Amino acid sequence: MQHIVILTGAGISAESGLKTFRDSDGLWMGYNIEDVATPQAFEKNPQLVLDFYNMRRSDVAAAKPNPAHLGLVKLEEKYQTSIITQNIDDLHERAGSSNVLHLHGEIFKMYSVGRPSVLYDIRTDIKLGDKGEDGTQLRPHIVWFGEAVPMIEKAIELVNDCDIFVVVGTSLQVYPAASLLHYAPPYLPKFIIDKKLPAVSGYENLTSIEKPATEGVEDLLKILM
Repeated sequence: MQHIVILTGAGISAESGLKTFRDSDGLWMGYNIEDVATPQAFEKNPQLVLDFYNMRRSDVAAAKPNPAHLGLVKLEEKYQTSIITQNIDDLHERAGSSNVLHLHGEIFKMYSVGRPSVLYDIRTDIKLGDKGEDGTQLRPHIVWFGEAVPMIEKAIELVNDCDIFVVVGTSLQVYPAASLLHYAPPYLPKFIIDKKLPAVSGYENLTSIEKPATEGVEDLLKILM
């Protein structure tokens, strides 16, 4: 069975009503990224950061997988399928995908500042003063700008070892995730789907589908299934 690896970004969840932070001049839901998505922001104003991600958690809980998420699940009928996502939502899992790697963390998980390796599930709000077993403040399990991306090495391994590589709904502007395309061997069939294709040139065996994720995945299934 061939192994297909799919990198997904905010564009696939946008069609479920979840905003991308690049939609409006670098603002995310009206907030400056540096005020809510950096370690420095959390040190400076933890209440604001917690409130912001509590709202995001509520948004994700209310959202539903769309036909693009569901379409990628169908690939499992014919391929060993691995999804690498830049998204912090759980829409791939709720759609039924069985192998999802989250590069930038998960909104329904949290950890304490003093013990990042111990994850807790969270479906409600994280409050200032909520502490882990080690006695330090709990924070969202989100990889903020300026923090290391622990899962990137595993993602690179998957891309190196697959038979088909697909990119769906990402601007390829956030590194190191954007570099994954570089790790796909030249001979590998590659597909990129986005309503506004990022500047990609010089890649062999690359098929571009300039459509929103829902329509583009439908086209992809016609090609691969």
